[in-house]
Amino acid sequence: MSEQQKVVLDWFLPLTGDSRTNLALGSATDNDPARLNAASRRPDLPYLSQIAQAAENLGFESVLVPTGGGNEESWTIATALTQHARRLEYLVAVRPGLVSPTLQAQVTASFQNVSGGRLRINLVAGGEDAEQRRFGDRIGKEGRYARAAEYVTLLRRLWTGERVTHRGEFFDIEDAYIPQLAKIPEVYLGGSSDAAIDVAAEHADVYLTWGEPPAQAGEKIARVAERAAAHGRTLRYGVRLHAIARPTSDEAWAIADGLVAGLDPEVVADRRAAFAASGSEGQRRQFALTDGGTSRGELEIHPGLWAGASLVRGGAGTALVGSYAEVAALIEEYRAVGFSEFVLSGYPHLEEAYWFAEGVRPELARRGLL
Repeated sequence: MSEQQKVVLDWFLPLTGDSRTNLALGSATDNDPARLNAASRRPDLPYLSQIAQAAENLGFESVLVPTGGGNEESWTIATALTQHARRLEYLVAVRPGLVSPTLQAQVTASFQNVSGGRLRINLVAGGEDAEQRRFGDRIGKEGRYARAAEYVTLLRRLWTGERVTHRGEFFDIEDAYIPQLAKIPEVYLGGSSDAAIDVAAEHADVYLTWGEPPAQAGEKIARVAERAAAHGRTLRYGVRLHAIARPTSDEAWAIADGLVAGLDPEVVADRRAAFAASGSEGQRRQFALTDGGTSRGELEIHPGLWAGASLVRGGAGTALVGSYAEVAALIEEYRAVGFSEFVLSGYPHLEEAYWFAEGVRPELARRGLL
């Protein structure tokens, strides 16, 4: 198996806090202070550094550092953690256009120089108008993807040492330049809309999507690959999933069942209504994976793929659930349709990193995937 075919494993930093029971936590989903303040583990530096150090020691390559109105701020957290985990890379979520491309390129250069080149960029154009307005951004969704394309083009020019003068649709900069980078970061971009796929195909190094059943997710890869080929480009593909892996399938499913058993039906109905009305194509696709029932039969949308988090959590709403061997087999199934990178998380994130790495990694190694 070639290096390109090997599986890359990443983990996640829960910047709204962590919990054994609260499926809504992890990254900002609704900016409800009451819910966000219910975290049993606050997203402070001592706890987040435990997760980062565990991820590094367990062999994860990077951690996703999310962005959102209810999150701790991603750059501050990631920069601090570079001094706590010395090999781990940081996939930092960036909303293009909220700061100037010159300043963003400068921040990138400083982060790379401080960290020794351990940065990856996850461009998040923004799927929800209301969330963007919290940041003072009133550009519509189609415009946000057009702006993201212009933004990343300028970042790449600045990263390569060019002095840039540019007058475009969204940005007007003159004689801009930045200090030399230790390493140009890879760019990740997701989204299920045609606009998102167009921008990813032309500008991203890695297309990152939320977890849908493998065949359905593979169809999305095919769309991106076709458009990338028109630009003479080849991308890598990643999938964002939760994980509940245990020695036996029964143990894993008991935990999954327990996570939804205590959900307030009114909260589920409220969140489901919000997801149904979402402006994000990806969020609507996550919503459509289940009709809102809470039994295993209603939430297991593909063997071993559970949509329980989608009941109350925005964004990634599906989890790999099962024995170590079963979870490894499902990862291999995703790999067969084109995914090579897996950005994973669990409840709580510290302990689940150990369950996955100590149980599933050996199974993946036995299959020749690592």
